[in-house]
Amino acid sequence: MKGLWLEDRKMNFRTDLPMPELEPDEVLIKVLLAGVCSTDLEMMKGYYDFTGVPGHEFVGLVQDENGHPELLGKRVIGDINISCGECERCLNQETSQCMNRRTLGIFSYDGVFAEYSKLPARNLTVVPDSVSDVLAVFSEPTAAALRILDQIQVRPSDRVIVVGAGKLGLLIAQAFKNTGCDLNVVVRRAEPAAILTGWGIRAVYPEEVKGQLADIVVEVTGSPEGFKLSRALTRARGSLVLKSTFAGDVSVNLSKLVVDEITLVGSRCGNYPAGLHALSSGLIQVGEMVDSIFSLDQGLEAIERAGQPGVLKVLIRP
Repeated sequence: MKGLWLEDRKMNFRTDLPMPELEPDEVLIKVLLAGVCSTDLEMMKGYYDFTGVPGHEFVGLVQDENGHPELLGKRVIGDINISCGECERCLNQETSQCMNRRTLGIFSYDGVFAEYSKLPARNLTVVPDSVSDVLAVFSEPTAAALRILDQIQVRPSDRVIVVGAGKLGLLIAQAFKNTGCDLNVVVRRAEPAAILTGWGIRAVYPEEVKGQLADIVVEVTGSPEGFKLSRALTRARGSLVLKSTFAGDVSVNLSKLVVDEITLVGSRCGNYPAGLHALSSGLIQVGEMVDSIFSLDQGLEAIERAGQPGVLKVLIRP
């Protein structure tokens, strides 16, 4: 089959990739649409030492149900965490933090930048006919955005600053808007500022928030500079939510975090059916976020486009 292949931090387009071999409980999925994520780009910089087919945001069609006939021919999205089902965390219903987990297109499990992929049947959520492929492909990042609201309580009286208005930042901003909080989103470009304004969300530039403090700050820039700004904006006894995944280290004054009693919250994957519902119900909008759609044969061009400054969501349609 055709697909993109990542090895030694280099992305290549190949036409000779083997079809996925199904293990018990796994089903074969024809990829209909895949999204390029910032994590995919960071893996080319060494975020994870991964060799294989990258990509983890997708909507696809089940082609081989492998003992799960109710899924045959269904459009599906999928949880990217492939859990063992046997470790302490899995037994405690914390499968996304499985001690032996593999991760779709990121760690020890081939992803979706190919004609076909696979996932365990238990990872899949069926997409209603009324939901388009373009909406469904945003389910994974939307679930990640909503995850924050599962982790911390947000009151309408809270002052919240989201630092970063890229692909994930725009989704997070909408999730927070629905709580009624006092929300500002730090932007660096006019394009996301215009999108946010259209959604009724206040966009501000870094110089406009200098010296301000917030109860909750969400860092989603994917840069050390963004972390530095986010930390400066977090009030004493406030919460700093970290959403970025990127290659490299960040210098942190831990003593200052202790003295200010800052709550650090690492936030990763969320509830995939909830993400799909938020999209299908219109609570989260994504139409203005789609920059371009490439064919799989143009996959390298898609990756290059996604890596350009200011570009929002790039999609690949095999």
